[in-house]
Amino acid sequence: MIEEFADSGAGAVFDSDVCIVGAGAAGVTLARRLESNGFNVLLLESGGEDYEKEIQDLGMGDSVGFPYYQLDQSRLRLFGGTTAVWGGRVVPLDPIDFKSRPWLPHSGWPFGIETLRPYYDEAMRSLGLEVTKPSEAMWDWLGLRRPEFDPNVLRTNFFQFDEESERFTLPRNRDFSTSQKIRVLLHATVLNLTTNRDGTTIQEIEIGNLRGGRGRVRAGTFVLAAGGLETPRLLLNATDSHANGLGNANDLVGRFFMEHPHARAARIQPDKLWQLLHLLPRSHRRNGLRYSALARPAEALQQREGILNSSFTFSVRRHPGASVPPTKWLYETLKWKVPHDHRGRSVWRLHRNARRAVAERIGPIRRWLRAASGRRGLYVVARAEQAPNPNSRVQLSEKRDVFGTRQMELDWQFQDVDKRTLAVSMDALNGELRRLGLGRLDASSWLKDDKVAWEVDPLISNHPVGGYHHMGTTRMAASPREGVVDADCRVHGLDNLYVAGSSVFPTGGWANPTLTILALTLRLGDQIAKSSAAGREA
Repeated sequence: MIEEFADSGAGAVFDSDVCIVGAGAAGVTLARRLESNGFNVLLLESGGEDYEKEIQDLGMGDSVGFPYYQLDQSRLRLFGGTTAVWGGRVVPLDPIDFKSRPWLPHSGWPFGIETLRPYYDEAMRSLGLEVTKPSEAMWDWLGLRRPEFDPNVLRTNFFQFDEESERFTLPRNRDFSTSQKIRVLLHATVLNLTTNRDGTTIQEIEIGNLRGGRGRVRAGTFVLAAGGLETPRLLLNATDSHANGLGNANDLVGRFFMEHPHARAARIQPDKLWQLLHLLPRSHRRNGLRYSALARPAEALQQREGILNSSFTFSVRRHPGASVPPTKWLYETLKWKVPHDHRGRSVWRLHRNARRAVAERIGPIRRWLRAASGRRGLYVVARAEQAPNPNSRVQLSEKRDVFGTRQMELDWQFQDVDKRTLAVSMDALNGELRRLGLGRLDASSWLKDDKVAWEVDPLISNHPVGGYHHMGTTRMAASPREGVVDADCRVHGLDNLYVAGSSVFPTGGWANPTLTILALTLRLGDQIAKSSAAGREA
């Protein structure tokens, strides 16, 4: 069932077994999982079926640290969330990402990759994708020649792409309209979460709409699936029974904000240009599915040098300081500067798909001609892991939105290891290219400049700052002294409040977070079902 909260009148009360806040990839996936386990689910979405500017403006906030995208443009408020403009990169985290790394403070998940592996496989199948093989075996499976990198220096991996547009938006989920177990409430913005007297159980959520309507939601279990910026904001604003906000007894809510920052890491001076252009294929198809290769420092190198699990690819790009090409300007305009309604998103996808089709047909030759002529160069593009940093955080500002709720501030910070990882990785890549007789590397000068924390280059990527990946702000840990949620994604100190999404990641690796979000969410649905069954038996 799908309803408009605007049609419910003032003072409406909604009851359900489980209430989920946020109808993005996590919220939609969790609602389906809980439905299959027999739960009645109320799914709250602040936005509507499509983009509305006045709703989008509720996400406004200020960046007070390292410059970031405009916060209200860094995620979407509509059914389907930011996946409405998702690029579709799908890949699991690496085993090392789950481990406690002695050289990396605050690293380590409460469980290893084996806990998530069956859920990764299920998530891949739900997207209509292949359950991929171990990274090095992928080359033979795809019929490609593997780079002869020293496995103790560099490793390789592949993105797989989900090319189903707007998979989580309402037009792709019309079965929710006829569901007897899932009730979707659109234009229902959460204003407050209230607890019992002891502050140990969420009793209800207050919701509102822009027409002045107010209502309450009561449920046995509540799940915040509002993303890595909005979820900590909701917790920090809930101060009725906890002066510092819910789950924040140890001042951890909002801390450890991580992204996947992008950068121009080096220029490659090729000896064998054509081979280099095929060393890490940008687009390869098998059985109609698309794959893209990347490289990263080997686990042995990470351990020896005390660095992160960042990744990089090779791309022919304009030289630093050149003008922004018209095609890139058009892409950015269509994605972020026109209304994000269905029509605007359709034009953006049409442009993106046309560019991809051209690149797949004549890409290698075009890249070779551009690089060989000197008009452009062959560069290393980094998509980096960022170290967990308690000083990198989401906090509340004194500004308030139209509901009177405090807006957020993002204080995004870098650490030395973030940049040093790229410097070490480029040294390693330089050594490997020379050993293989393919060329040499000139690392970007900013990597040796102590005054520069990170350098954003508008020419290096369609998303030059980062991947719009908001991670770590309600991190997972066994102890409330180290994290906001436990291994089951339950908020420490609250027996019926959970968090779904990348905000629970203790570390982010290099992988795009969507597949891990889906895997964690499927697991969370099963955990809630088990907890409920145990409660009934007790």
